[in-house]
Amino acid sequence: MYCQKCGTKNPDNAQVCNTCGSALTSAPAQAPALNAKTSGLAITCLMTAIPAIILGIVSLVKIDKSSGQLTGRGLAIAGIVIGPASLPVVALLMGILMPALARTRQLAFRITCGTNMSGLGKAMMIYSNDYDDKFPTISKWCDLLIEHAEISPLHLQCKGATEGPCNYAMNENIDKLNINSAPPDMVLLFETYPGWNQSGGPEILTTDNHQGDGCNVLFVDGHVEFVRTHNLNNLRWKPD
Repeated sequence: MYCQKCGTKNPDNAQVCNTCGSALTSAPAQAPALNAKTSGLAITCLMTAIPAIILGIVSLVKIDKSSGQLTGRGLAIAGIVIGPASLPVVALLMGILMPALARTRQLAFRITCGTNMSGLGKAMMIYSNDYDDKFPTISKWCDLLIEHAEISPLHLQCKGATEGPCNYAMNENIDKLNINSAPPDMVLLFETYPGWNQSGGPEILTTDNHQGDGCNVLFVDGHVEFVRTHNLNNLRWKPD
């Protein structure tokens, strides 16, 4: 049996401890856990808030019932204490991260929209090469690009828009021009409200698809630019 005072192992019939001389009880004492493991829950409970409190309490119960086979009481108590205290920190981090994630999402929408518009520009170049350097007619340009340039309807939608089927419009002043007579810095396509085969000018342009920061614009020379709201008045809509 084990001495309850010093932990020395003695013969089962011994009355006193061979080491410290203390009287031994008839019921053998539990051998100390020399290789006790730390409770995994005690470590896990260092998570934040409610999970930390729950896991901390569960780990304390398991440690108490393990008869010395599990350790980590201090970690469990720390988890219970630190959990609630970390709530303000979590709230602060969420307040910092959520706007950043929202901005990243909007930037991704902007890039995808610009990529779509760049594809539409290439499709218009293909169309003009097949039709005597003429642009698609402004009254049927969506239909013509799908029919003759193999454009998918998905390319006509801006990811930042809430509705479709098309979020772009063609500059109405392109109607009487061709790819050679139109100035390269003239607006060809721009973002507008949901519709189909739309055409017009700055009166139907919208920045709503990108939180009012601006909109993507395709120019006659084929390049796409995200034009900030304060620079939209500088766009060239007419050849002269």
